[in-house]
Amino acid sequence: MTAEQLTPGISVEIVTELKRGDLADLCDATRDAIKAGGGFGWLKPPRRDVLEIFWKGVLLVPDRTLFVGRLDGVIGGSAQLVRHTKNNEAQSHSGNLTTSFMAPWARGHGLARMIALAVEDHARQLGVRILNLDVRETQQAAITLYRSLGYQEIGRHPRYAEVDGRYVAGLYFWKDLGPANERSTTRAP
Repeated sequence: MTAEQLTPGISVEIVTELKRGDLADLCDATRDAIKAGGGFGWLKPPRRDVLEIFWKGVLLVPDRTLFVGRLDGVIGGSAQLVRHTKNNEAQSHSGNLTTSFMAPWARGHGLARMIALAVEDHARQLGVRILNLDVRETQQAAITLYRSLGYQEIGRHPRYAEVDGRYVAGLYFWKDLGPANERSTTRAP
């Protein structure tokens, strides 16, 4: 793991191996986020062993980078950068910011913003020039965050997800990570 200390008690890092306590932190934060309605697809917390297998598996997937945010040393949220496979040359310039979540207890400290910015910075280092993401329209805090970072909404899927027997729309966003937009907090042109 490499860590970039952002402010005292708050850090964002790339995880390449799960150190002691990391798996438990990730599972606990994931479970808390799911219960609060922000579980990046899960509607009910799965069994602990399923969560552990999920997080261990994330680290095995090529072209996928796991970012975690820590509050006082405890993982409170994460996101992933997914790059296209090598055979997809036509989209090698782009990637996806995905599976982003924050546990309720870690919200309100700017950690989600720091994670998103770390994903963007790392994507640039890898030569990714366009970042895409999608989010349920019920995730208003995430939508506000991404818009404030300059992501542009490009579409709406009216049946993006099904929650409690009802369809929930999803929104699709993109951002140009070119030099003119580095650490931008305004909308891209």
